[in-house]
Amino acid sequence: MGSTGSVGLSTLDVLRRQQSISVYALGAGSNWRLMLEQCREFRPEIVVMEDLMAAEQLAAALKHEKLDVQVGTGQTALCEIASASEVSIVMAAIVGAAGLPSALAAVMSGKTVLLANKESLVMAGRLFTQAAKDSGATVLPIDSEHNAIFQCLPLRGQQSNDQIAPSGVRKVVLTASGGPFLHASPDQLLSVTPEQACRHPNWSMGQKISVDSASMMNKGLEFIEACYLFDLNPDQVKVLIHPQSIVHSMVEYIDGSVLAQLGSPDMRVPIAHALAWPERIESGASFLDLAASPDLQFMEPDMERFPCLELAIAAARAGGHAPVVLNAANEIAVAGFLERKLGFLQIPQIVEKCLEQISCPEPVSMDMILEVDRQARAMAEDMILGFRPGSWC
Repeated sequence: MGSTGSVGLSTLDVLRRQQSISVYALGAGSNWRLMLEQCREFRPEIVVMEDLMAAEQLAAALKHEKLDVQVGTGQTALCEIASASEVSIVMAAIVGAAGLPSALAAVMSGKTVLLANKESLVMAGRLFTQAAKDSGATVLPIDSEHNAIFQCLPLRGQQSNDQIAPSGVRKVVLTASGGPFLHASPDQLLSVTPEQACRHPNWSMGQKISVDSASMMNKGLEFIEACYLFDLNPDQVKVLIHPQSIVHSMVEYIDGSVLAQLGSPDMRVPIAHALAWPERIESGASFLDLAASPDLQFMEPDMERFPCLELAIAAARAGGHAPVVLNAANEIAVAGFLERKLGFLQIPQIVEKCLEQISCPEPVSMDMILEVDRQARAMAEDMILGFRPGSWC
């Protein structure tokens, strides 16, 4: 799911290196040309494009090349391949709220779900984790930070959900590179362009995630995800800036021990770990040479520089509808920034106003979650329309 995105491409690259897992289905948004290339190489039985026009173009191209691949379109079709009886492992890597329905469908079907879509837990944490328990699904985290924590927890039993329950854990530490603006001045942040925000110093990611990394909202979403994924309260989760991106996260135990997972900043490492868990396979990533690596640095995040992180931590503490509003408003604000409709510093302003103005009961069903998500998106879009062109410069 999300085969044409950065995590999807890394996943397929890992699969090239071994023969034990076959590709049954691929799902993506609108990049039908790249999907065509993937069909030529991996020969899936079914592909799904969320965009109808892209699906029609892909179907025509496959027919022209006489490739026997079934083509579907839309969210319903994505959910169908995620829950198909032929499938045992689902890589859930569709970015944003769009990835929730298919990820939830995979969990409800009892699959082994490699979760790269953090929004599934941010938006529907309790619903998602309960569905995994009810179905017996195995949820393996793909975000490098959560995968690192997972690797540092004690192995108990064969189900990952048994392993996730912390034993003797005092705190988990999520590391963050700080992105491209770690040392930027307030004046420099006023004139940030989308190109600058997407120029991450260590990781290769899609545009939306790159902007979230630059604002550190990505780390805020990971903060919320960690609480649900590892059954922790917000006081047990800490964020540290680590510019070198070598220590991917740490687990502190009540006896004073701290376990850390280190590796090259390459998404193929956590992907290979989850694909083979509890065994190991080659990922294709370069091996870490600590003697040649720069000195490792750690520092507290500056909340004045990164208000998005502060807003996300507050949403985690508030619980209820707050994480849903946070995620929805941020998605709209980031899209507005990428379209040059507002400035970088207006992203947290829009998110904060939506959090202040939307009040509702805790969503306990998908319908309620989607309604809160809709309200937050509509409010954020109205706010963006209220900015005069150039007023944010």
